[in-house]
Amino acid sequence: MSRREADGPDPIDRARFPVDPWRLIETSTSTEDPGLTETLFSVANGYLGMRGNPEEGRPSFAHGTFVNGFHETWPIRHAENAFGFAKTGQTIVNAPDAKVMKIYVDDEPLTFGTSDLEAYERTLDFRDGILRRSLVWRTPSGKRVKIDSSRMVSMTQRHLAVMTLEVTMLSGDAPLVISSQLLNRQDGRDEYHHRNSPDAQGSDPRKAAAFDERVLLPRMSYAHDDRMLLGYEAAKSGMTIAVAADHHLTTRDQVDTIVRADDDRTKMVFRVDATEGTTLRLDKIVAYHSSRGVPVRELSDRCDRTLDRAAGLGVARLAEEQRRWWSDFWAASDVTVAGPDERFAAVQQAIRFNLFTVAQASARADGIGVPAKGVTGSGYEGHYFWDTEIYVVPFLTYTQPALARNVLHFRSVMLPAARERAVEVAQKGALFPWRTINGEEASAYYAAGTAQVHIDADVVYAIVKYVAATGDTGFLIREGIDILVETSRMWADLGFWRQSPLGGEESFHIHGVTGPDEYTTVVNNNLFTNVMARFNLEQAVHAVNFIKATAPEDYRQIAGRLHLTDDEVAEWSRCAESMRIPYDEGLGIHPQDDSFLDREVWDLPNTPADLRPLLLHYHPLVIYRFQVLKQADVVMALFLQGDRFTMEQKRADFEYYDPITTGDSTLSAVAQSIIAAEVGYHEVALRYFYDALYVDLGNLHGNTVDGMHVASTGGVWSALTFGFGGMRDFGGQLAFDPRLPEEWDELVFRVRWRDTRLVVKLTEERIEISVDEGTGTVPLSIRGAGYTVRPDAPLVVGLPHHGARTSGHLGPVPVVGGIRADGSTITATVPEPSYGPVDPVTGEVQLPDYDHERQGG
Repeated sequence: MSRREADGPDPIDRARFPVDPWRLIETSTSTEDPGLTETLFSVANGYLGMRGNPEEGRPSFAHGTFVNGFHETWPIRHAENAFGFAKTGQTIVNAPDAKVMKIYVDDEPLTFGTSDLEAYERTLDFRDGILRRSLVWRTPSGKRVKIDSSRMVSMTQRHLAVMTLEVTMLSGDAPLVISSQLLNRQDGRDEYHHRNSPDAQGSDPRKAAAFDERVLLPRMSYAHDDRMLLGYEAAKSGMTIAVAADHHLTTRDQVDTIVRADDDRTKMVFRVDATEGTTLRLDKIVAYHSSRGVPVRELSDRCDRTLDRAAGLGVARLAEEQRRWWSDFWAASDVTVAGPDERFAAVQQAIRFNLFTVAQASARADGIGVPAKGVTGSGYEGHYFWDTEIYVVPFLTYTQPALARNVLHFRSVMLPAARERAVEVAQKGALFPWRTINGEEASAYYAAGTAQVHIDADVVYAIVKYVAATGDTGFLIREGIDILVETSRMWADLGFWRQSPLGGEESFHIHGVTGPDEYTTVVNNNLFTNVMARFNLEQAVHAVNFIKATAPEDYRQIAGRLHLTDDEVAEWSRCAESMRIPYDEGLGIHPQDDSFLDREVWDLPNTPADLRPLLLHYHPLVIYRFQVLKQADVVMALFLQGDRFTMEQKRADFEYYDPITTGDSTLSAVAQSIIAAEVGYHEVALRYFYDALYVDLGNLHGNTVDGMHVASTGGVWSALTFGFGGMRDFGGQLAFDPRLPEEWDELVFRVRWRDTRLVVKLTEERIEISVDEGTGTVPLSIRGAGYTVRPDAPLVVGLPHHGARTSGHLGPVPVVGGIRADGSTITATVPEPSYGPVDPVTGEVQLPDYDHERQGG
């Protein structure tokens, strides 16, 4: 029984983090989990992110200010190199920290963990994206001080952050000092660096690598009475960054200001003779600008323009703009649930927190990718993966289509590098990198990296769904078609034709690839890869024919630019029609790949908990020998390509793969929830949904300290709409077949289709769809019957059922005893680890005590 089955769906300490439908609230500090709360209380806009470190600078687990795409490069050194291996590593850089505003009263510093706090509350408000903190501090001399602060990364002014600080002496007068700083933490290590800082990667591949040499080379620094700045150039990548800050201080008390500057720190120190009852207010407005090569002096000018404009607007107007942006976001994106008891308030809070996180990761990426951790941490080195297209873009496509287009444009910009990568691995067309920042492949482990060529089809999937939902054929013609053509060329070149041994028709095979499941690598005919490649090829043929028929002049330009011929397009169609889709008649399931069923099953129920996740305790080769999944693979294919499988096939596949899926990846629970809901395992679907919902809020995978799991947060929306809402859009047609959980009274979500925003309201008895914005009509189907939603009246359709429901859980026992095609029986076991677990701090393997074992017989 999982912890959530035993304790209920909410794993959060509600005494410390009380439920609020629109805010994340913390009522007391703790030195036990600073890394977790630093991540959860981050503020960001997709370009700039600031972790929830205290203004005073300590205590801290990992200080972090991140600018999307600002990275350093380093040569990947392979112990045994080979042609085509990734050459250049890329790691997001900790940008200069502008959050620091240290406070001293009577020369005593405010420091969490040691200071006497009479009152404390910190809130992150989803309605305006502002982090607020309020506390009352009793100083060592017995004086009481009220301190209120706020921190905002602007959604309307992409390069801007605004911080405020209000200090009031509640009892007594005292000398008050505020030291506001810009600090290079990337190279100038903080003297209060936490001993458990994640800088040491150890053996956890999810953490970012640390640098041994200086990364940020000083190019400019100054501190004047009205403004201060730090500017740097990254030593290897050549990227540049500048951060500048303005201050506005308001008080009736006497103030002296001192400014200081060196290469790695600028300070503006305010010395105040604070009097009882007087409130001091400090506004700190900060601008960040970065570039792939523009000199720092130019970035300094950009910072000046940003700050000058902000000064003209004022803090109050900037905050109002922020509130309006978030109001519009929630009008288009909010999802609400209702149930019979107070638990649903916690679920509602968690849903909004996840959607809020997606917005903070993507809203102002503006043509840059969405990192796996957003800009809330250094996990996965700030890289972009397939996560973006499969988990984030669907949410944006159906709620914020302009943002979806920005994200997809980023892949178009990277197409030239993808063409170069295809040449490096001896393929035609284009191959997008598995993980990257600058467009080059950064995965040093090709088996679980470059071999995941399905990323080409994932990108195409996102483009096709976006165009169908928005009708944005202009994007397809100007940018999307190039990607569809070049990826189809890659598939046609990568695969090969094979004659049936019985002399039947030829089939198209794709060998030497890895699917989403990274516990099974470099296989032949991975089911997910093949069905997605088929989709890629089919959609390329359709797009070419569509443009040819509707925009002949555009087609002539495309054909000339890409050297496209009718014979090539016909070949893509043939490859798609003849794609090999593995299926085992005896077991009645789709094997994950041609040899997957040849392996022995990993007996997960009998695997000790201290050996999970498997990737941190077993050599990859050990894992690769077994039927065991890191994340959904076939089940993900059942979701993304659900119109190509029967309900019986989906159920059989789910029942086989679910017990051998570890969920070691946060990407897994979402797909499992969606398919469980569709095939009738409604309790299983709800359990997986809660697993995804609380991934970060509950720190369920133990690594939220490294940043938010952005793909999982986007997947929460998919689980709600595609899973419980039963929404599908196969063939460009909007359809619903709801699967509302039994214990839920209501689910309401918004979907934009073309120029119309719909509100979908589900109850046990009916589905109601109304037009919330727009004047158009929307044709759709509900359980196969056609309807049209019109602006003048809601569409209401009765629901006699929510699919065939199977109560209970599948249980953790894998399906064994089945007979393979060769007559052998599938069995299960647990491999013995050769070594003990990995020390989480040092990264060293703890060796067994062989002498002790021998003495013990």
